[in-house]
Amino acid sequence: MKAEKKVIGSLNKCYSIAPLFYQGKEHFLVAAEKQDPCYLFDAQGNKVDQVWEGPGGVMTMVQVPGTDGQFLSTYRFYSPNDSKESKIVIVTPRGKGDWEIRTLVELPHVHRFDILQSGGVSWLIACALKSGHSHKDDWSMPGKVYVARLPEDLSVYNDDHQLPLTVLKDGLLKNHGYYRLEEQDGPAALVCSENGVFRFTPPRTAEGQWQTETLLETPASDAVLVDLDEDGVRELCVMAPFHGDEIAIYRQEEGSYRKVYEFPEKRRFLHSIYGGMLAGRPAFVVGHREEQRSLLAIRYDKTAGTYYYESIDEGCGPANVYHYEHDGKEILIATNREINEIAMYTF
Repeated sequence: MKAEKKVIGSLNKCYSIAPLFYQGKEHFLVAAEKQDPCYLFDAQGNKVDQVWEGPGGVMTMVQVPGTDGQFLSTYRFYSPNDSKESKIVIVTPRGKGDWEIRTLVELPHVHRFDILQSGGVSWLIACALKSGHSHKDDWSMPGKVYVARLPEDLSVYNDDHQLPLTVLKDGLLKNHGYYRLEEQDGPAALVCSENGVFRFTPPRTAEGQWQTETLLETPASDAVLVDLDEDGVRELCVMAPFHGDEIAIYRQEEGSYRKVYEFPEKRRFLHSIYGGMLAGRPAFVVGHREEQRSLLAIRYDKTAGTYYYESIDEGCGPANVYHYEHDGKEILIATNREINEIAMYTF
């Protein structure tokens, strides 16, 4: 598997990536983990605007459904030890270089969130890494998963009037991983913590309830479901434990998941993750931020009946990746945090 790499920008501690449909065209956002800017790129990888100068601390960005370029973003999550002032903000374009930013909800330690449309409702699901701390590396207060109905009109929310949230699940130690799942009947959320891997399904009707399933009770940092062997059943692909060094694949058998593959090497500080099609075949893409700092694709060889991996890039240290298709080509954008590099890989 060969990819053409192009460096499309430089950004100190670049971290978060998100698609954005704006002014009738596909774009994507890239924002920083520290007190640095957020940039807007077009689908060709050209920088077209700066959304803000700071304050950064961006873990997640998600477009508000049905809008022209409005999105939600985390703010001021600089690290697990510096995230007490984290919140989710509403970002609305008013013109080039002019983006309005208002508070949706102050939520200390909010790390990942998403907007899931189900049952005629837009649901906000927000995951806090922890609930508080009293000193550095204090994990004594586990994180939570929050939900709320998200109105179409967000203009009423600001510092003085914030969106109320409801706790869906608590007691989640090192509540780090999030991945959106597209199920046959609608979207769901895959959440990872030291307590295991959970699937949260929003109500499918206006009167319905959220559903919670435990897929795995093994500590996990991030996970995704993807059908690597193309047998019609998705494997659970996991990076573990929190910011860990182990990669494993589990198959569902008789209602539970059994480990069928373990990556042959330890890869320190696993972080970026993608599961889906890549270069015309299903792949589990992982990146790690220490030592070799590789970006890898794990696939399944049907003839040999085994999983194997290929290197996409080395020495890059990706924090996150985003996959899309444009002009008949598959593209992977990576925020190579450890070298402050925003990279485009074309397959």
